[in-house]
Amino acid sequence: MSQKSPWFLRARLKTRQLLLLVAIADEGNTHRAAETLNVSQPAASKLLKDLEDMMGVPLFDRLPRGMRATLYGEVMIRHARIALASLGEAGAEIDSLKEGYAGNVRVGAIQGPAVTLIPEAIQRAIEERPLLRVSLLVESSDVLMERLTQSKLDILVARLFAQHDKSQLHYQALAEEKICAIVRPAHPLLSIRRPSLADMAQCGWIVPPAGSVLRHRFELMFRNEGLELPARLIESTALVFVLNMLRRTDYISVIPADAASYYVDHGIVSVVPTELACKMDDFGIITRKDWLLSPAAQCMLAALKQAASDVYGLPRMH
Repeated sequence: MSQKSPWFLRARLKTRQLLLLVAIADEGNTHRAAETLNVSQPAASKLLKDLEDMMGVPLFDRLPRGMRATLYGEVMIRHARIALASLGEAGAEIDSLKEGYAGNVRVGAIQGPAVTLIPEAIQRAIEERPLLRVSLLVESSDVLMERLTQSKLDILVARLFAQHDKSQLHYQALAEEKICAIVRPAHPLLSIRRPSLADMAQCGWIVPPAGSVLRHRFELMFRNEGLELPARLIESTALVFVLNMLRRTDYISVIPADAASYYVDHGIVSVVPTELACKMDDFGIITRKDWLLSPAAQCMLAALKQAASDVYGLPRMH
């Protein structure tokens, strides 16, 4: 292709063609994609053919029972999603500014930093932009990474695992997440100077769901000590529920130490005085390389880095 002008200008690329690429990828055939876009199937077929003719490559394989993206198509679909999401964000930012706000930013965080780091960072950000709109999603790293990939979040404070494509991400490590066991302040275990894991195994536990990283390491901790897993388990990551159940029962819960410290300071729970052999990997600030952060998101990113330096005792981050 000639480098004299961008290909999409010469191709007279239409927003509807981008929508069509995504719709075909989602629906699996042109007929349902056309219905989604409220156009006729012949019109949808022509839009796709015009784009393929201009690019000189097939974007989809035509199969007996639908359509499958070629390697060329996968590239175009990925960038179409990014372009459409970016246009959607532009509209949302302008609407926010028209309403008198200083922009929107969507942050995702795992449980520990959601209690300690995020409030500090948001406080700093709104000091600079008092009318900044911030939305926060607290979830597991896998869920947060999926939302980031879908352009539904701008910035994460989470972990990266082996399955994540690190070549498309910026990652700045912050800290290792320590794990502790918490109970109600009058729990019988607290009368033991240093309860053993065997002592704790006799109690009921509130733990994350099966398949999560923390659940796997929780189970590994008992196996490594040659102990059977606790017989009484409740699965939940909803902290409000966990705290209420602890208040009512002699169950134990395993949560990040950062989150626990806040509730300990307010007299809601106590930490069992036993160091758990249950460690989590480092977490950090994650953004996408192919996504331009809005001024509002840049403000929040700067606030996160400043707050992280103070909360975790790190050198000033750039």
